[in-house]
Amino acid sequence: MENTPKRHQVVIVGAGFGGLQAALKLKKAPVDVTVVDRYNHHLFQPLLYQVATAVLSPGEIAAPIRSVLRGRNTTVLLAEAQSVDLQRKVLVCDGGDISYDTLVLAAGATHSYFGHPEWSRFAPGLKTIDDARNIRERVLLALEAAERETDPVRQREWLTFVIVGAGPTGVELAGALAHMTQHSLPKEFRRVDITQARVILLEGLPRVLTAYPEELSARARKDLEKLGVEVRTGTMVTDVDELGVRVGETRIAARTVLWGAGVAASPLARTLGVPLDKAGRVKVEPTLAVPGHEDVFVIGDLASIQQDGKPVPGIAPAAMQMGKHVAKNIRLRAEGRPLEPFHYLDKGSFAVIGRGSAIGLLFDKVRVRGWMAWSMWLGIHIAFLVGFRNKLVVLVDWAYTYLTKRRDVRLITGLYARKLPPMQRALPGGTEAPEVKEEGALPARLPESTGAAHLH
Repeated sequence: MENTPKRHQVVIVGAGFGGLQAALKLKKAPVDVTVVDRYNHHLFQPLLYQVATAVLSPGEIAAPIRSVLRGRNTTVLLAEAQSVDLQRKVLVCDGGDISYDTLVLAAGATHSYFGHPEWSRFAPGLKTIDDARNIRERVLLALEAAERETDPVRQREWLTFVIVGAGPTGVELAGALAHMTQHSLPKEFRRVDITQARVILLEGLPRVLTAYPEELSARARKDLEKLGVEVRTGTMVTDVDELGVRVGETRIAARTVLWGAGVAASPLARTLGVPLDKAGRVKVEPTLAVPGHEDVFVIGDLASIQQDGKPVPGIAPAAMQMGKHVAKNIRLRAEGRPLEPFHYLDKGSFAVIGRGSAIGLLFDKVRVRGWMAWSMWLGIHIAFLVGFRNKLVVLVDWAYTYLTKRRDVRLITGLYARKLPPMQRALPGGTEAPEVKEEGALPARLPESTGAAHLH
């Protein structure tokens, strides 16, 4: 009896937008596919900020990878990829080695603190569900702490929210926090007027949303300021700690600092031993293959590729197109045919500022703003969500939030007592908070048991 020939083994690292599309397009190909991810779910990252600001629940923007990839030729493994051995053609994981004939790296990116990793303890970024839940807890605990606080200076600190970085994540967080404190929650607090909360958006570059034309960037800033967000551009953060941030010689006292300033490619790229760009991304060939290794492809946030003199953006549509293209090239390679170069079709991108406010750029030419951009943003995000249930539930939640202005996904879990200031005396209902120190003054330090360093 003849031995059955071994099928071509394709290993995909990461089930984000790019990796998922590659696996889906290979489900009927004459290959065996193994998808490796350190999480068991595909995450719709563009809506993470809505989990962080209590609009959506985590399960509404995530789908189990196994339920999405049910092709007979596909195996899903819960594991963390640690390195790649190009010579042995092996992916090294925490649970052992996985051999491949073709490897697709779609491991994505992580936070970049520009040489200050210690800041991550005080200023969490937003890349995972755990990040979103952490931020949500910090924000809600800050409001609860302000309700209990009797010292007006420290109360002001708890009601100050600083977001570092005015890219899409920073802008969306700032707009959502401003709406939360100005419209959603004020009637639910008795001892503190949370409409006095400050949301400060810091950006080192001259304007917000620099990936968009100046006209749209200016409109976004105007809409943010209309919501009450303090926008400061050309402002470089020089230090972050549990009591606030320092901008040059000025200190901003804030108990909640959030990070949206930069990303760095997954450390997995460094194990390849091939040329990387400044952000740690792999400089891939036009076919998306690693130079000198046609059996290894890199896509999504991990890939650095130029088109028409400009870098292909690290956004979901680009990653999805890369995933589909790599699947096509894998089929071509299996047939012994030459690989085809990747071409990114920029259909457009959107950034939402707040309720009824957004900006968008379609096909790199058509500029939309306001209600039209916001409506298009809603439709596109519903369309790209994985799973009918998620589409339906998110649509209902958005309609409910729009009609009621409520944010009901406000869960604080775990032990909270040591994270809040002690209750000494109640503030009289309706009493206005006294004036506080100028923001340049250093704040008084709370006892260690109540510091924001414990909000992890």
